[in-house]
Amino acid sequence: MTTRAEPGDDQSDPGLSAIMSERRRLINLGYRLLGSLADAEDVVQETYARWYAMSAREQQAIESPGAWLVTVASRICLNLLGSARARRETYVGDWIPEPLPEPTEWITGRSGVGGIDPADRVTLDESVTMAFLVVLDSMTPAERVAFVLHDVFRYPFGEVAEIVGRTPAACRQLASSARRRIGTAQTPAGPSAGQAGIVRQFKTAWEAKDIDALISLLDPDATATADGGGLAVTHLHPIVGGEQIARAYAEIARVSGDRTKFLECTVNGLPGLVAQQDGNLATVFAFEIAGDRIRHIWAVRNPEKLRPWRIR
Repeated sequence: MTTRAEPGDDQSDPGLSAIMSERRRLINLGYRLLGSLADAEDVVQETYARWYAMSAREQQAIESPGAWLVTVASRICLNLLGSARARRETYVGDWIPEPLPEPTEWITGRSGVGGIDPADRVTLDESVTMAFLVVLDSMTPAERVAFVLHDVFRYPFGEVAEIVGRTPAACRQLASSARRRIGTAQTPAGPSAGQAGIVRQFKTAWEAKDIDALISLLDPDATATADGGGLAVTHLHPIVGGEQIARAYAEIARVSGDRTKFLECTVNGLPGLVAQQDGNLATVFAFEIAGDRIRHIWAVRNPEKLRPWRIR
């Protein structure tokens, strides 16, 4: 693969420092392609294993080590995306991308995550919001890889074609199709401060079990999806309709009583909520807000997807 030099590349000496400096970019790529930080980390580990399995002469013959790493990681992700579709057929309930923790609570600015190497943190932008990742997950593997590499990471279609195994024209069509999906599914987001206010009002109304207040904050056609993966109790099918969601969530608050505490935390770059039950992390909530109403709620309860949050 012939490519331009990438940040962090050291073409004269592809040593440990130069190679490991690519780790953050690879984590960013893997998370957007797979929707799982754990899977992204596995991909990066496998990518480095393949690099160090080569002889020093083979490594030195590679013009751009950074581009080589991206190519290998992308191809591993492409293969994983294909097998993930088969695994989803046996998944209990709906599958939601793994929520991404942030180092601060958005209400206080207080540090909430410790022990994470900054080089391993995913760079936040609109391409890691839960709404964006959910749309990415609806794409074919080739669409997703072509779109993320070109539209998010700005790789030319010629390079994307070598990774995906299609012609540049075909990759251009894949990315265009993916772009249309994004445009159709997403709604314009308001300012983050405004969204934080709406999420805070939702939290207050939920804690008060105020059904009318909850209804006023939800779009009439809102949906609430939960992911327990068969490992945590939750509703297996999306709840559709603002009033239905309000009543269901009020009942959840009634049943949990004083055992549940809500924290206002950043989830995938936007204001969200974390529920603790008896002091233990139970659920991470992400929201999509259109105007002044909540359009989607994603509640992740699968404990395997909440491991990055447990060090908060």
